[in-house]
Amino acid sequence: MKIYKNIPDSVGMNAYAADPAMAQLLSVYLSPESLELVTPKLQELGALVGDHLEQLALTADKNPPVLHLRSRNSAEEERIVKHPAFEELERYAFSEFGLAAMSHRGGVFGAQEKLPPLVKYALVYLFVQAEFGLCCPLSMTDALTRTLVKFGSPELVDKYFQQLTSQDMDALFQGSMFMTEQVAGSDVGAITTTARLEDGKWRLYGDKWFCSNPDAALGMVLARPEGGGEGTRGLSLFLLPRFLDDGSKNAYRILRLKDKLGTRSMASGEITFEGAEAYLVGEPSQGFKQMTDMINMSRLSNGVRSAGMMRRSVNEAMFIAQNRTAFGKRLVDLPLMQRQLAKMLTVAEQGRSMVFHTARVLEAADKGDAAMAKVLRIMTPLIKFRTCRDARKVSGDAMEVRGGSGYIEEWSDARVLRDSHLGSIWEGTSNIVALDVARATRREDALSALSAYVGELLKEAEPAPALLEEVSVSFDKAAGFLDRVANTRELEADTRQAASAVYSATSAAIMCWESAQLRQAGHRSAGDRAALARAVIRHRLSAQDPCVGRAAATAEEADLLSRSVEGLSL
Repeated sequence: MKIYKNIPDSVGMNAYAADPAMAQLLSVYLSPESLELVTPKLQELGALVGDHLEQLALTADKNPPVLHLRSRNSAEEERIVKHPAFEELERYAFSEFGLAAMSHRGGVFGAQEKLPPLVKYALVYLFVQAEFGLCCPLSMTDALTRTLVKFGSPELVDKYFQQLTSQDMDALFQGSMFMTEQVAGSDVGAITTTARLEDGKWRLYGDKWFCSNPDAALGMVLARPEGGGEGTRGLSLFLLPRFLDDGSKNAYRILRLKDKLGTRSMASGEITFEGAEAYLVGEPSQGFKQMTDMINMSRLSNGVRSAGMMRRSVNEAMFIAQNRTAFGKRLVDLPLMQRQLAKMLTVAEQGRSMVFHTARVLEAADKGDAAMAKVLRIMTPLIKFRTCRDARKVSGDAMEVRGGSGYIEEWSDARVLRDSHLGSIWEGTSNIVALDVARATRREDALSALSAYVGELLKEAEPAPALLEEVSVSFDKAAGFLDRVANTRELEADTRQAASAVYSATSAAIMCWESAQLRQAGHRSAGDRAALARAVIRHRLSAQDPCVGRAAATAEEADLLSRSVEGLSL
């Protein structure tokens, strides 16, 4: 084992090779054909993440995009100038790895058909360990394409599909979503942007206050047609081109770019519509329902990114703990550090199991499985709520493990911490998304579908009967709590607590199921997923008296930590 005289630096580490559990889990969730196809790409991306993409991300973060409104001779020339480092990141994501195309068409990596959702999410899980900001335009392009194909007219789909899914950067049309207004943030029904039908064309008027990727070639916009009803029922969905068919710029302006806490590499701005031409997508007055599909895909992507950032943070913390000494011992051998690392690892692996498994549920739902559609309906906001919040804590703890160097911008700890906070705001704050979990329970019977599904998973699981009993009891208790909260107005203040409990209990059940699948395939890590399920029960679903000390990391957790650092040597 190499012990560093200076601060340990993981640069050059392959993020995929350093995480053997990822390959084993993917063997559970992907067909042998899909796994064989994507494994070389995961290895390639893992190497890039550990060095080249990391350096590009650091550079792009320190050189944010700039909005230019006039040329040097004062002619109107509205354009956003991105740093070359960010443009190179775009090339890798959209072109080299086809991350916005693979869910919509064949051809990516030579596949005949479009690839399963988890192939994309697994690659994004790795990519975000280097760069988060670009994942917003990537996610919106992917989700816009899905929403357009699902609800748009065949003519509109034919007009833009090839460019939205192109891997040629010169031909690619990136996507965006313009929804937020100053008085209509979480309260979408308060949107005031107006759509008027003038000379047979829809034109938009009004302001949008927070628009990421504002110069994208296409944007999905929620607006209220003149004479439309109040609230969300009066909203329609429109596709907004940046440039019209004759090459002229559409009638909306970018007013300014935001100076943000995180995602500094990516442009976010304010825009104003001045009669911008747009195309109606789907049925009038169904805009919010249709936009919800795009929002939910973005929420799931947000959870994937948060899970990936947690894994990056855990890898860094483990690497430091393994390769640095204090008081004559490696940090990883110190009892208090062991307990903290065990808790970080548990939370990060919860996130991974939840997003990987939800990709499986999404694939089934998209194939017409009505029960899985209900399971997806509740798992998506659960992930958006809890995984995104957990990323904030885990990234902060990882910075602390590195110590003072983690607070210095030469390293990525501060950048990852800043970026992690966006997940709890983007596409709905924690309160809004937790309330959406309750809404799915109350109005759509999604909790009943999840309960039935968890029961099926536990029937297929094989850990010790005592663990299965603990997980089953914990889930039933959490589900009962959420059901009471969702259906009792006076208990609304407990919504976040109830959603957290269901999230943790569901993740423990999924880990038990994963353990069984790995054991059947002969993987030695099968016991690790069961150990993680026990850790979830211990750290997240058991009552704790703050005035009574708890034991150090259990022997099982210490062994789990030891195996987790095996891949972290350069």
